[in-house]
Amino acid sequence: MDFSLLWALLPLVTMAWGQYGDYYGYPYQQYHDYSDDGWVNLNRQGFSYQCPHGQVVVAVRSIFNKKEGSDRQWNYACMPTPQSLGEPTECWWEEINRAGMEWYQTCSNNGLVAGFQSRYFESVLDREWQFYCCRYSKRCPYSCWLTTEYPGHYGEDMDMISYNYDHYMRGATTTFSAVERDRQWKFIMCRMTDYDCEFENV
Repeated sequence: MDFSLLWALLPLVTMAWGQYGDYYGYPYQQYHDYSDDGWVNLNRQGFSYQCPHGQVVVAVRSIFNKKEGSDRQWNYACMPTPQSLGEPTECWWEEINRAGMEWYQTCSNNGLVAGFQSRYFESVLDREWQFYCCRYSKRCPYSCWLTTEYPGHYGEDMDMISYNYDHYMRGATTTFSAVERDRQWKFIMCRMTDYDCEFENV
């Protein structure tokens, strides 16, 4: 998908989502080009990104640079959760997913993804990753599914946006190419109950 078109659609998704909950502002930023100002990191640089309190990640974008250590620059967009979920009751950093390995991880304790942290390793030309997760009362996930692979092929630009207002990112599974030194991601998306449940980790 064309980059400028993707990020131009964010306000439309926001309005559609807003019809199902009361929102008073959408403090994400829109970027219309690939300038350095639009990224949370430089190549080969670590970063830590957290959504504002009460928001979760709804879009991920990235570009690959073979000449700069086969690394990627990243940016994220967040959106407020509906009032039916309430306020986050606790937030934490998940365990580290090591560089150079395939991995699968969901937020523990029924959490939702509200940030990413990453560090680059020159020795393997890859990154380690951590999710920043937030739990909303005792709500539980259900009807979970995996997105398609992002990017579609190793080395391509990556633009993922959640078009489902009632599905939330809970984690991801990734594959790593030792040849291309790049990753493909499938994001784990779930609905959340509108009532408390007794399961601590679904």
